[in-house]
Amino acid sequence: MGRLPNMDEPPSDTRPPMVQRVVDAAAARGVTVEVTRFPHGTRTTEEAAAAIGCDVAAVCKSIVLMADGEPVVVLASGANRVDTGKVAAEVDADQARLASPEEGQEATGGPIGGTAPYGNPEAMWLLLDDDLLAQEEVWAAGGLPDAVFPIAPDQLLETSGAEVADVAERG
Repeated sequence: MGRLPNMDEPPSDTRPPMVQRVVDAAAARGVTVEVTRFPHGTRTTEEAAAAIGCDVAAVCKSIVLMADGEPVVVLASGANRVDTGKVAAEVDADQARLASPEEGQEATGGPIGGTAPYGNPEAMWLLLDDDLLAQEEVWAAGGLPDAVFPIAPDQLLETSGAEVADVAERG
């Protein structure tokens, strides 16, 4: 539990391969996602919220960390900063740090800013910020920095294999 399975599916239509991988992996988990691409990008939380027209807290940002050398994807509320100490404790690691862009891309197979909750090429920890559960709908990355999809946070939790965790800096 809490581990993201290998859901790397080959592309089957005209969507960019990274987006199709997310759509196919989500479908394999029983959820249909409608990925929308924004020409001005959704790489940062603020860009995503402005493009979507939602509150920053409803943006589900994906942060790749390395915990004792192993990748961990944290799906965090856009309003929060991730506490690496809390992440380390959640995955029973001595320490966790932000992954370098190269480490993040190697672990997820995709670009920074596009890390999705579905379709990563290897099994890894996936943690869901408990603050996301207060939202009616969240917008998660769809495989590219300009691609996102809406989903109810409880459905995201149920279908992604994520583990709910308090990962936000407090105070």
